[in-house]
Amino acid sequence: MTSASSPDTAGSHDSSDAADELVPADETPVSPDESAAATDPAEETAASAPEIAVPADGPDDVAETTEADAAEAPVAAPVPPSPAPAPSPRPGPRPGARIAAPSEPWGRVDDEGTVSVREADGWRVVGQYPDGTPAEALAYFERKFADLASEVTLLEVRHRRGGASASDLRTTALSVRAKLDGAAAVGDLAALISRIDALTAELAEASESEAAAAKEAVAEAVRERTVIVEEAEALAARDPQTVQWKQSTAEMSALFDRWQAHQQNGPRLPKSTAQQLWRRFRDARATFDRHRREFFSALDETHKAARDAKTRLVERAEALAPRGEDGIGAYRDLLDQWKASGRAGRKVDDALWARFKAAGDALYSARGEREAADIEASREKIEQKRALLEQAAPIVDEKNLATARQRLTAIQRQWDEIGRVFPRDVERGLDDELRKVEQSVRTREDADWKRNDPEQKARANDMTRQITDAIAKLESELAEAEARGDKRAAAQASEALEARRGWLRALGG
Repeated sequence: MTSASSPDTAGSHDSSDAADELVPADETPVSPDESAAATDPAEETAASAPEIAVPADGPDDVAETTEADAAEAPVAAPVPPSPAPAPSPRPGPRPGARIAAPSEPWGRVDDEGTVSVREADGWRVVGQYPDGTPAEALAYFERKFADLASEVTLLEVRHRRGGASASDLRTTALSVRAKLDGAAAVGDLAALISRIDALTAELAEASESEAAAAKEAVAEAVRERTVIVEEAEALAARDPQTVQWKQSTAEMSALFDRWQAHQQNGPRLPKSTAQQLWRRFRDARATFDRHRREFFSALDETHKAARDAKTRLVERAEALAPRGEDGIGAYRDLLDQWKASGRAGRKVDDALWARFKAAGDALYSARGEREAADIEASREKIEQKRALLEQAAPIVDEKNLATARQRLTAIQRQWDEIGRVFPRDVERGLDDELRKVEQSVRTREDADWKRNDPEQKARANDMTRQITDAIAKLESELAEAEARGDKRAAAQASEALEARRGWLRALGG
């Protein structure tokens, strides 16, 4: 036998076991002291109970028994309770509040160790406690009541603190409520039932709110995943020839990361909806990956063809080196073919272009060396041509055209004998200066030719003679008209005569 203990301390071990069973991993269990604070107090007993008692319902309702305890405390048959006046029912306590001690005890024990609990409609036998004192018998069944009260208090605390699913708490509350019907315990079971019923009603209402919120969360999650799927399908639908594959691959990877994060952290979608969205996303990724593989496979073939073509062009360009400057024309043709051969990949293109450019640089270097030699050799020729320009400058003012042409022809002959000079821009400048003198002489020659052209003179004389004959004829017609007194004919003849005389003056007659 153990020392007497109050219902709060007697039920501490059992209530902690019940709390461990009810509290999930993400909840903080309530200490037995906190749980027992809301239970009904009972009278202190002088001794602890043995570990076996037989409830009124029979051997199936025995709680926390062991084989050793059963051997030490054999079960006795239930004994009908002695009649007692039933107390009038009282309202249950406020949930979570300490219940005042009743005016009458909640339990009683008869001489045979049968324990009964006081309820609204009378006394109900809850079990037997043989081989023990009445205090020990009451303490045992009061601990059972304390265990049930701890479960109710734990549910109330978890609901009040939040964080736990109202639906899960309601399921647990219904399970606890079932335990309270005909419970083999001594205490204010009616008040405990009232608390659990009130809690169940609150949890039912909270469950409805949770269900609505969960439904909205699922709908929002479906919309978010649909957006991810549509973006993936848009990437997969692009023309592979216009896609920036590095950027698009990063975008598709980001979409997959978003999908995984949403799947891990978001609400659970209905199976059919989740599978449908996943199939669409999976198909879009597969299409995107197939397009990328096909694109790079074709690109590899294109690069290979371009690499082979450019390699041959490099070999032909390098073969032009012995021709020196004369190979520049052929090199330019090879350069046009290079531009039309396509790309072979950055690294390959850079390497081949370095060889091709080196071959061209060798050809242009040979021409540069030749031009440098020509420029050096042209220094004396340039001075000679500048001296000829100084001699040609006075020709512009020469009055005798024949002398001017003779002097210019002599200078032109010497100019040609000197030959071409380098660089080309210097040669063009010298030629332009001499061309100005040539143009001046040619302009004077053209004007003189127009004045002294025999054919033009013959045409002019013939026209003068025709006009002179016409004037003579008109003068005769004018005299005849005046003699006849025909004023009209005389006026016409006079008008025509004046016109012919004007023409004659224009021709210098």
